Amino acid sequence: MPDSKAAYYQIVKTTSLFGGVQFFTVFISIIRAKLIAIFIGPAGMGIVTLLNSAINVVGGITSLGIESSGIKHVSSNYKNDDLNSIATIVAIVKRLAFLTGILGCLATVFLSSWLSQLTFGNSSHVFSFVFISITLLFRQLMIGEFVVLQGLRRMRLLAKANFYGNLFGLLFSIPLYYYYRIDAIVPTIIVASLSSLLFSFFYSKKIKLKKIIISNEQLTTEGKSIIKLGILLTLSGLFTLLSTYLIQIYVGKQGGLEQVGFYNAGFTLLNSYVGIIFTAMSTDYFPRLASISNENEKVRISVVQQSFISILIITPIIILFLTLIPLIVKIIYTPKFISIIPMVCFGILGMLFRAVSWSMGYVLIAKGDSKMFIKTAFGFNLISLILNVLGYHFYGLEGLGISFFVFYLIHFFGLKIITKKRYGFYFDSHFYNIYGICFLMCMTTFLFRYIPNPIIKYSLMSSMAVLSIVFVLFQMNKKIELKGLFNAIIKKRND
Repeated sequence: MPDSKAAYYQIVKTTSLFGGVQFFTVFISIIRAKLIAIFIGPAGMGIVTLLNSAINVVGGITSLGIESSGIKHVSSNYKNDDLNSIATIVAIVKRLAFLTGILGCLATVFLSSWLSQLTFGNSSHVFSFVFISITLLFRQLMIGEFVVLQGLRRMRLLAKANFYGNLFGLLFSIPLYYYYRIDAIVPTIIVASLSSLLFSFFYSKKIKLKKIIISNEQLTTEGKSIIKLGILLTLSGLFTLLSTYLIQIYVGKQGGLEQVGFYNAGFTLLNSYVGIIFTAMSTDYFPRLASISNENEKVRISVVQQSFISILIITPIIILFLTLIPLIVKIIYTPKFISIIPMVCFGILGMLFRAVSWSMGYVLIAKGDSKMFIKTAFGFNLISLILNVLGYHFYGLEGLGISFFVFYLIHFFGLKIITKKRYGFYFDSHFYNIYGICFLMCMTTFLFRYIPNPIIKYSLMSSMAVLSIVFVLFQMNKKIELKGLFNAIIKKRND
């Protein structure tokens, strides 16, 4: 098999294997969202959103970017399938994860009163923050285990850990929400976090690594490079968390907790359910990119291949989502959430630009280009915040969808210019031809939404969905032999 065909084959194979398990993880998330929508309503969802956003900001600061930095270092040091080559790095990452988890936990307790005032405008949620502070320790310990699985590209183990952690978290959440309603919010956050931690331990132990005892001096000396890159990644992640947190507070102040619930519901559909494809691909893509980060041409080819597969996979998903969105909202949430449909329809168009800019954005992290990464993170998040505020101010929830679309359009062109100037990156004409066709199919389906006759509208949208699937399968089959891929996947699952 030629190198290029083998690369496409590996991307699709990994995405399908990991994505299959991730599909069930998303299904669990949908059930959880449905429970929240039924038992505590939009206002309760608003409380869940704000609590999680606040704790994510604290965690984003105190985690020191250990996750991404650790994965990069593990991937870069893993040579010739020798587990001993990364034993020391793994031990350091796990120690750092534990220390940063303790830091996050203590910081949340110390700042609980201030967080409650800032987030909700009163002190009624002080103890909520005190109790859920433990989740930051659980999360960091889990990250320490996941770094091993992802850095070594053990995708099946990683996917299973995610799936079973979410599944058992949900099973314990159901009776809590049923009996205690809104009072179950804090316990379910803690239970879900603990469940994920326990399964991360279980599956990480399947990797037989040599046990290394790390002294404090060695931790300080050898952990510097991990912490240095991690701190820069922390700043970047913090910009994103703050941007999201501030817009949620703004929406809450202007429209109330119910509007925050609608906002979260809409962007959960976009980022968690549609965006699952990025999660499935990034688990293998980032470690792979980090391992060739010093060779610009190999990086360019890898990004082009990843972007090509990304747009082919996301295009029919976007079209199907546009076609079925009224039904999806009613199934996942309740009819009360129907007002999020315009926001989601505009926002989902931005996913086609996000698919490509996402692929380019990983280049900065893989290369360790920390200064440029920080500059772009700050600039793009500032643009995102401004666009979201303007969008909500003038057009409400629909404006947030429009701002999402405009932001990723800007993000795409911005990263294209940056990667071209710094690394000589470019896309070839064949890629743009396919990209243009995918964009036209998505935009045409979006415009079909405005046809007043429902029979004509949904007939045309359904036809476009079928056309997009046929087009995607045809293009993929030119790059890889789909029949061979399906046979390999079935054989793997039967083993």
